[in-house]
Amino acid sequence: MPGKPAPAEHGRAEVETADPGAPHAAAGAATRRAAAGAASPAAERGPAHIGTPAPETPRLPDAPPHVAGAGRGTLYVVATPIGNMGDITLRAIEVLRAVPLVAAEDTRMTQRLWARHGIRTRLVSYHARNAERREPELLAHLAGGLDLALVTDAGTPLVSDPGAGLVARWVDAGGPVVALPGASAVLAALVSSGIPAPRWAFEGFLPRSGRERRERLARIADDERATVLFEAPGRVAATLRDLAGACGENRMAAVCRELTKLHEEVRRGSLAELCAAVEARAPRGEVALVVAGRERASDAQPPHGVPDAQAPNGEPDAQPPHGAPGPGSVLDAARSRVADLVRGGMTRSAAARQVAGETGLPRRELFRTPDRPS
Repeated sequence: MPGKPAPAEHGRAEVETADPGAPHAAAGAATRRAAAGAASPAAERGPAHIGTPAPETPRLPDAPPHVAGAGRGTLYVVATPIGNMGDITLRAIEVLRAVPLVAAEDTRMTQRLWARHGIRTRLVSYHARNAERREPELLAHLAGGLDLALVTDAGTPLVSDPGAGLVARWVDAGGPVVALPGASAVLAALVSSGIPAPRWAFEGFLPRSGRERRERLARIADDERATVLFEAPGRVAATLRDLAGACGENRMAAVCRELTKLHEEVRRGSLAELCAAVEARAPRGEVALVVAGRERASDAQPPHGVPDAQAPNGEPDAQPPHGAPGPGSVLDAARSRVADLVRGGMTRSAAARQVAGETGLPRRELFRTPDRPS
């Protein structure tokens, strides 16, 4: 998850002065031999000017043949776990073992993944503070025919994380870029939120203050799609207050923290309820917020194909009788679905919202029970 200050650099993550005399042809051949599984001396593990020597890598009979560079190296953008170290794909492990070099946001964090999965590939640091200096060296590595994998602390690079500049420059140079999908905090939050999201938007981190923050909040309030945001734990209460002010206190939302980790927690409710809960007990760890979309005007109307209630003389009544927006069987079944969700742990408001999205029935009618006024 992004948003953390970049860590201090470490010795094995440094890049020394480039050696302009290193022949690219020899470097490309070294990559091809390494991808084929041959043990090679340190001089054959890539250009001498990148990274520090690592122990000999054992033969990798399963290394994919496409990792071998052919004139131009391939830049692999690799998603890594957002918490649980088991959430990594077999393909990602295969590529991370086979490439000669991995650029990592924080080499210390990445070494934990290396230890868990027996990866021994050399690491070099690449983060927001050193990107301007590091990118030319990584591009030279790729231009020499050597492949490179890019990872961040958690999740997919470029999604509120470093990497956009490197990828854009390599694409501009005509170089191949391959994305390896994996764990996603955005999708995990959407799925666990309980908020209907057939269409959704990702806002990342909101500006901390000022006009741009107000404008972004206004766009979220007016958006019919669900919205996912990232936020620092200490700012969650303030952001929920601002969202409640822009969207209305009754807009449904979810606060998702430490997704896939030991202390994973998802709080669901209205923005007002969540704000009060967070002020009483502030969340810890990485946080993603999911905000329901603006209710469409059509949500307040009977769904297409459901007849209006009939007046005693058989003519359609301009206003359906109280509690009868459509055939009783349809409404009763939908209310029964709401009751099931409430018994499963949802708030009644959240359950009504979800069933309204599923059926097209007005949420206010689903919120009611037969013996409960609207």
